[in-house]
Parts: sequence; C-alpha cells; structure tokens
Amino acid sequence: MEKMSNPFHLAIPVDNLEACRDFYKNSLGCEEGRSSKLWVDFNFYGHQLVIHYKPKSDQKDLHTNPVDGKDVPVPHFGVVLSWDAFHILAERLKHKNIEFIIEPYIRFKGLVGEQATMFFLDPSGNALEFKAFKDMNQLFAK
Repeated sequence: MEKMSNPFHLAIPVDNLEACRDFYKNSLGCEEGRSSKLWVDFNFYGHQLVIHYKPKSDQKDLHTNPVDGKDVPVPHFGVVLSWDAFHILAERLKHKNIEFIIEPYIRFKGLVGEQATMFFLDPSGNALEFKAFKDMNQLFAK
C-alpha cells in the first residue's frame, strides 16, 4: 500500500460536550477549531478529530482483547508519537491525574514491534491509545 501522509478525519460520540472539550483541549493539548452547540473540531496531532454530542447510552460494556498480557479496549484510537513526545504526554497525563486503563509501559519488549504504549478514556468513555517506537521502522514490521 502507498505510504500516506494525509491527515485522517475521525468523528466520535461524546455524551458531555463541555467535559470532553476541556479534556481534549487542556489534558491532551489539542487546538480547538470550528464548533457548534453539538460538535467541536480539534487539531489532534495534525489530524481532524470531531467530538459530536450523542445522548448517553445505557450500553457501557467495555470490550477488550488480550495483547501482550493486557486487556486492550476495543474500539480505541490514538496517535503514534515520537519516543520523547510519548513520555512527555505520559507525564502530563499523570500530573493531571488521568486514570489509565493500561499504564504507560513497553509492550513486546525485545521483540519485533517493541513499543511504548498507554490507554485511557476520555470523559465520555472513548478509549484512546498513544504509542511510540524507538525505531519507527518497527511500526508495520512482522
């Protein structure tokens, strides 16, 4: 597949627009773009993330799949950061008392695809994963 460098667009549901607006802006440091009463655009590390208001659902079951001995939430989204940016963000989130689903750690240590990773939820329960590779060539390595 051709290597792409175009930004992606992702729209996610949130049941508390203001709490999520604050989270993405102040906890993750995303710059806010256009907005209305029902949605807010963010520059999510160079990509377009839109949080759309959706009333709270009774369904709150978090599905997970095992990866490297951890229960990874499905679905989830995030960004691959540089090694240093990952650790800076991890410290920022710890300082803001973000509760991690999976604390920052090194996954697949010593194996193909070794990476730093962490998982946490936004205020509406959307799961996020941020990761980093010391060697970006490992991103798609088999």
